[in-house]
Amino acid sequence: MLIKEYRICMPLTTEEYRVGQLYTISKHSHQESEKGEGVEVVKNEPHEDPVHGPGQFTEKRVHLSSKLPSWARAVTPRIFYITEKAWNYYPYTITAIPWGPPDSHSLQCSFLPKFSIYIETKYEDNCGDSENIFHSDKILGDHEVSFLDIAFDEIPERYYRSLEDPRFFSSAKTGRGPLREGWRQHTKPIMCSYKLVSVKFEVWGLQTRVEQFVHKVIRDILLIGHRQAFAWVDEWCGMTMEEVRRYEQETQEATNELIGLVAPAISVSEVGQPTATHSAPASAPSTPLSDEAPEFLAPPKTRPRKKSAPETLTLPALRERTGAE
Repeated sequence: MLIKEYRICMPLTTEEYRVGQLYTISKHSHQESEKGEGVEVVKNEPHEDPVHGPGQFTEKRVHLSSKLPSWARAVTPRIFYITEKAWNYYPYTITAIPWGPPDSHSLQCSFLPKFSIYIETKYEDNCGDSENIFHSDKILGDHEVSFLDIAFDEIPERYYRSLEDPRFFSSAKTGRGPLREGWRQHTKPIMCSYKLVSVKFEVWGLQTRVEQFVHKVIRDILLIGHRQAFAWVDEWCGMTMEEVRRYEQETQEATNELIGLVAPAISVSEVGQPTATHSAPASAPSTPLSDEAPEFLAPPKTRPRKKSAPETLTLPALRERTGAE
């Protein structure tokens, strides 16, 4: 198992980020979905935890068959999805990604045995200077701590969009941005998302390289998602939790229809009603994996590659908030 801690600062407060996170995940998931492919929301229900209190549980299926890079499609079934389960007790969240058949709680799969991702997240109003924030007995020895800079760390070129570049974006509603060199030290307000990410792939001979590769993919997803959350701030700034939950519900239903699934309406209700599960995901928005295979899985030179992400993305046909205020 390879464990790394990522710290991602944002020019927001933790309360602002709570709304922005839900909005960004919903919008991005819809943008990345198309008929037969995308992010299906299976459950989004309240949940009460004896330690963390009231929260929300979300279960998603990320359908990836055609969006996988060529080297991955060669070893996976034609119909393939990842199940993501998330427990949101803001400002503490848990995200688990087991790979397996429907309704399975096993972390095993016939073609990807013993593979799992487990993410713990805590949010604080500081610049990422809290030490040993997780106090976890599960961490044996030292683990790597990486600060991710949403403005100046590189992301894959195919995901770059100038309108989402924090170095150039300026918020009309909040007056925040653009972000300059050293912005973490002098920007107010500022908050930090602390993520403890554990990746496990127990296959002899491949474990280290696969776990390192998955961490690289997660790093890119975190950067892209947090850049978008800031660049879209004028769209969600001022929304109440009730409004963002309503937007989340509408977008989830529209997304399920878009990928061609017939499913009952998603129920997003408050704690206190009959419950069975939990809230919006704690992870950054799902993003297609890289076409670049690790060296040990490099495809033949003659095999043509296809881009895993569209050049342009479209918004859901929902109520637009931009310009409504």
